[in-house]
Amino acid sequence: MSDLILPRRRLIARAGGLALSLPLLSACDAINEAPPMRKILSLGEKMHFASQRALTDRDALAREFTRADISPVFRPNGTRLPAGKAYAAHAARGFADWRVAVTGLVARPLSLSLADIRAMPQRSQITRHDCVEGWSAIGEWTGVPLRHVLAAAGLKDGARYIVFRCADRIGDADYYESCDLVDALHPQTVLAWSLNRRLLPIANGAPLRLRIERQLGYKHAKYLTGIEAVASLDGIGAGKGGYWEDRVDYEWYAGI
Repeated sequence: MSDLILPRRRLIARAGGLALSLPLLSACDAINEAPPMRKILSLGEKMHFASQRALTDRDALAREFTRADISPVFRPNGTRLPAGKAYAAHAARGFADWRVAVTGLVARPLSLSLADIRAMPQRSQITRHDCVEGWSAIGEWTGVPLRHVLAAAGLKDGARYIVFRCADRIGDADYYESCDLVDALHPQTVLAWSLNRRLLPIANGAPLRLRIERQLGYKHAKYLTGIEAVASLDGIGAGKGGYWEDRVDYEWYAGI
């Protein structure tokens, strides 16, 4: 999930004229990191988020394609194989014992097996994955819409965001991501266990990954172990809503 490149807003800033030549790249980085520039870029992100919410139907669908459009290879983004004996043991058993905890501001905390998840209403969709590294691929995803899981758990009134916990550990912390309830309850936001009508490969996030089709690829958390409903992101990591948002200033709202 670590799309190890510069955040979109830095790329946009450079395309807008800051990167006049290669020798100036380090200077551009310094400009982007300066407090006034960071404040301006932060305002741009907030405007992007506000305009998307104001102008776009909450249930407007990302484009869906036909099976003829599916990419011959669906390149994995970020982690290809989580480190550690625990994940390896799960993989060796075909993820038979894998559980996903649904916790936080819910009336009925859940611990779901893959069989539980597959027994819920399912959705298949053929969509395009857009990575901030500059590549895209089209694949067919099958999984349970997240809103069915949240309905089973019963969101409490104070819930405003959903945090996704993952089994892959990068550096000193486990990967995580988040979204607001608009995206969490969107009909195309699914917990996918299948890619192109086959069980999800490990490199693509087995046994379960998030598909949040109206956002860029780093928001599509892989190797899901937990779903937590929270009132605020302030106490999650450094408070910016995601592993890379906390560390390299990726935008929390990566709407496309």
